[in-house]
Amino acid sequence: MTVDRIVHLVAGLMVLFGLGMAHYVNQTWLLLPAFVGLNLAQSGLTNFCPLAAILKKAGVPDGSCCS
Repeated sequence: MTVDRIVHLVAGLMVLFGLGMAHYVNQTWLLLPAFVGLNLAQSGLTNFCPLAAILKKAGVPDGSCCS
């Protein structure tokens, strides 16, 4: 897997987890998908993603999600 695919996978799972927890536990969990969405928007504007930087330093191959 490449950095882009892992970032998309983690973001999607975090959104689904936050929505599930908000539904079954407490609506405060909606802050998690909101944070993920803000981070995705920020990374789209600034081209900096903290998770991607961590994965690159860990040696995960860089590449496009669409290749």
